[in-house]
Amino acid sequence: MVITKRVFLASAFAALASPALAQAWPAKPIRMIVPLAPGATADIVARLFADELGKSLGQTVVVDNKTGAGGTIATAELGRAPADGYTMGLVSQGTMVFNMGLYKTPGYDSQKDLALVAVSGGVSNVMIVSPSNPAKTVADVLAQARAKPGELTYSSGGVGTSHHMSGVLLELRTGVKLQHVPYRATPAGIQAVANGEVTMGLFNTPTVIGLIKGGKLKALAVTSEKRSDLLPDVPTMIEAGVKDYVVNTWMGFAVPANTPEPVIARLNSEINRIGQLPQIREKMLAQGIEMLPPGSPAAAQKLVRDDLALWLPIIKASGASAE
Repeated sequence: MVITKRVFLASAFAALASPALAQAWPAKPIRMIVPLAPGATADIVARLFADELGKSLGQTVVVDNKTGAGGTIATAELGRAPADGYTMGLVSQGTMVFNMGLYKTPGYDSQKDLALVAVSGGVSNVMIVSPSNPAKTVADVLAQARAKPGELTYSSGGVGTSHHMSGVLLELRTGVKLQHVPYRATPAGIQAVANGEVTMGLFNTPTVIGLIKGGKLKALAVTSEKRSDLLPDVPTMIEAGVKDYVVNTWMGFAVPANTPEPVIARLNSEINRIGQLPQIREKMLAQGIEMLPPGSPAAAQKLVRDDLALWLPIIKASGASAE
């Protein structure tokens, strides 16, 4: 009979623990780990949300920049942090999905060690060619590629980047054979397209929009599911005739796995609310980031699973790796 009472009391305390935590949390400042240096786009986004979260939660959200190794250092540290609601981090498709295929030992498992709370925004890529290239459409570029299999070149800012993976996905979706030319940095890869050193590229829209509007690059299609607000007159890859082609490099916020559900639910609600504020949407768009519709933690975590299922085979097929 004593054992029965103890079991009952333990169950009762467990049932009460989550609501009690939800009422008490947060009782101290929250740390937000960011995988890039101060001033980078990801850092700017993190600080916008940290400031608004601090106001609504009544506690300071302190941004902690941890750079290096493609974001693995910061994300691994996030995964090792106590699951008590006082550590969160800015994550992305790169850290949650691409790194799982690129690194043999990234230091974390994005599904086992982390819980994605919410997805805040996304950045599309855009297919670009030099103004001297006669191609006016994606179909024209594909025709050039089919005329000389394996000879048409595309640049990227490095192996394993979304620019590289966008080219690999184009090969898989269309059956064309392309030649990847990785550069040590994104600006060099973009300049190679503008100069005609390579035939085309698929770069983040905000990094090339100035050159497009300045007439130094031609934009043929964006890789997002819907047209970009930054280039509303440019068709999507799907509209251009490439079926099932979507690359939208998302970013969001995650916490260590096993963080209490009430904390995750509160953070999700606040991040979704902040993401819809007009002043935040305006500042995000200024960074080239288009806000995504609000969603639940379950929907965010499903996005990770779906992206892993899509991209891990693609990364494997490409032979890309990073250490």
